[in-house]
Amino acid sequence: MSAMNRRDFLRRTGGLIAGSALPLSLIELAFADEQQNFTFAYISDSHIQHIKGKDFVRNWDRGLIRTVGEANLMDPRPDFVMYGGDLAQLGTKAELDHGLELMSALRHDKVHYVMGEHDYYLDLGEYWERQLGPQWYSFDHKGVHFVVLNSVLTYDEWTHNRWSSGEERMAVMAGLDNPSGSPFMVGEKQRDWLRDDLSMIAKTTPVVVFSHSPLQKIFKNWNFWTEDAEQVQVLLKPFDKVTVFYGHVHQIQYNQIGNISFHSAMATAWAWPYPETYAQVDSLLPKLTVEMNRADPFFERDATGWQFVDVWSGNATLHYSLTENQPRTVAFNPKTGRPEDTVYQNDRIPPQQHF
Repeated sequence: MSAMNRRDFLRRTGGLIAGSALPLSLIELAFADEQQNFTFAYISDSHIQHIKGKDFVRNWDRGLIRTVGEANLMDPRPDFVMYGGDLAQLGTKAELDHGLELMSALRHDKVHYVMGEHDYYLDLGEYWERQLGPQWYSFDHKGVHFVVLNSVLTYDEWTHNRWSSGEERMAVMAGLDNPSGSPFMVGEKQRDWLRDDLSMIAKTTPVVVFSHSPLQKIFKNWNFWTEDAEQVQVLLKPFDKVTVFYGHVHQIQYNQIGNISFHSAMATAWAWPYPETYAQVDSLLPKLTVEMNRADPFFERDATGWQFVDVWSGNATLHYSLTENQPRTVAFNPKTGRPEDTVYQNDRIPPQQHF
């Protein structure tokens, strides 16, 4: 499949606003029977932050407002919208209410939500559940089984036994590189639920999993990491094709572990650099199944842009249109059995434009 340029992408999504720099992912699942084809939109990591009174950080507000507006212009209209977590920055009622109010402008019948750590650690998801329902669940749509996990849990001792308040706990977990934090996990109770949920699904059924943190171990210092990732992967191993989409990392990532393809979504708020560009890091990224690079880790809007994901028979092709950077396509290569950057896979020099 050839790379999709920005003009083609905007034409396909209904002539959206030219020059958009916000990451809304339109994901198409394609099957032999064209009547089974459908799309869904993916929005993630808005980090709505309350200042005081009715004031919120404008940048993050505008990012989500513009993304929602452009989602409403999509043609074909997505069957549903998935929000990938971290709607709020500090998990307060004011932030969540404001974020949900902005999301309510979506002209779509169904919106599904994934919980992020910034939504969870103030009150351990109590207000989220009152507004949105369970922290983990599954649903089926046109022959695909979708699973939504809360992957940002951690050890009970850390969660319950050392904080004077939920605000203190939230502030610690909200820090990107805070040594007092604790690694994320799915947890035994949720893994038991997942095992039971998947036991009712035929092994030939395409499975799509949404988590907030990556269901793999990428970089522990920043919690680009899920402590029980291997145990979750074992539960997914029996299925022919599994795709995991996650947010949290605010950057382009992709990997293949066995039968599972992993793909990150970009953020509407800001982009993180790769850990290897971070001066304080003691250990760099581990050796991954797929070597990755990034368009420009020193450009502040890198990894904010359009992402079009085309899933064919369980294998995803992701088309990135990056702000002031060359477009990129990450596609599954059947010869190597893994997703690869179709242009830059073997080129470790960042492919940013030269001015």
